[in-house]
Parts: sequence; structure tokens; C-alpha cells
Amino acid sequence: MSTRRVVARAVAVAALVITAQLTVIGSGTADPSYDDWAALRMCESSDRYDINTGNGYFGAYQFDLPTWRSVGGKGRPDRASPAEQDYRALYLYRMRGWQPWECANEHFLDLQEDADARSGVVPSYEDSAYIGDPNAPQPEPRPPYEPDTGPDTMPPWPGVVYTYGDCATALRDFQLRMNAYDFPYTFSGSGCYYDQTEEAVLAVQRANGINDSGKLGPETWRAAWEGNPPN
Repeated sequence: MSTRRVVARAVAVAALVITAQLTVIGSGTADPSYDDWAALRMCESSDRYDINTGNGYFGAYQFDLPTWRSVGGKGRPDRASPAEQDYRALYLYRMRGWQPWECANEHFLDLQEDADARSGVVPSYEDSAYIGDPNAPQPEPRPPYEPDTGPDTMPPWPGVVYTYGDCATALRDFQLRMNAYDFPYTFSGSGCYYDQTEEAVLAVQRANGINDSGKLGPETWRAAWEGNPPN
């Protein structure tokens, strides 16, 4: 989850390749395979659920505390049960794909994301049971998650220019509209203008030749539905 123990990880990855005990190619169906998760754990923590090396990262998946809590984890990861750590790891994968794990990238394991990566679908504990147990049933293929894209036609302009920190019902329509475009994240439609909303507003403005002020005014509102798609 950050640049750390690079040499140790390189050795771990080399060992995996030499012994050929694990397959690290993504399943391509629904959620990564048991072998992907086992390889990730081996690289991140030597597959130790109870590890705490004092560097701010804990457990088999080397969660830091803010990330652990962002997916509902309580207490410290290394003190949680293996099943709980497996569940929170799958939860994080469905929110952010392999991005949080350094070991997953192309310089280490080169794990491939599938349709469940970044889908925003909260898993059940049953979904994650196979991660720590190769004999547990593997997840069934599931169609790609389709995020809520809000109203297809432009709602009336609310008559208010929104800026960072504002919260309003109308902002939800704009946020959900952004799910129709290729952003690396999915809007939940919170109705509050924070970092991701600002990025989206600026992207719409730049794609449509609007002054990139970051303010969600009538031109930007109209462009979200009727203008050029943001890049």
C-alpha cells in the first residue's frame, strides 16, 4: 500500500515464479481467484494475518488504518480474524480494484482486474469465503455492475452556483450524471461537493471550453447533459 520492503517483496515474487505454485492471472469472471489473493498475501505479508512490523501497515493485506476503516474495519487489521481480513480485502477490491496494493502492480505480480473491480458492490461474507480457503466455492460470474447515471434528460437548472463544500439535492443529479462517463471512480450521489465532484466539474468545463473555475454554474450544468463528454 506504499513503497516499502521492496527487496523483500522482490524476493517473495521471485520465489513464487520459481516454484510455480501459484497462478497470478486474473479470473476474468467475478472477483479474483484464490490463487491471486494467495499470491498477493505472500508478497505483501508472507501470508501472515497477524503481522505487525511497526510501519503502520497491518495483517495479511497490509492495510493502513484509514484504508481499513474506509471499508468498515474495526480495531486493528492484524487483530481481526483471517475471515474478516479476507472480507475487507474483497470489499476494498470492489471499491478500488488492485490499486491500493503495491504488490499487485506490473512490477510485482501484475494482477489483472475483472468486472468486479471498482464496481462499488459491497460483498457479503459468503462472497469472500473462498479467498482464504481454496476448497470454498468460487464466486459465480456476475454481470458488470451498472452504476446509477441519474436522469437522462437535463433537469431544470436549480438557480444556484455550487462551489466546494456545498451540499444540495440538485448536486446529486449532477454527480449521478457523471457516472455516464469514463471516470476512474463511481459517484454515490451524496449531494455534497467535494474533491471528486470538483474534478468532474473541471473536466466538464475543460471539455466544453468553459472557464475552468470549478464552480458548477448554468453552463457547466447544461454541458453535463448536452455538451461534449468530459475526458
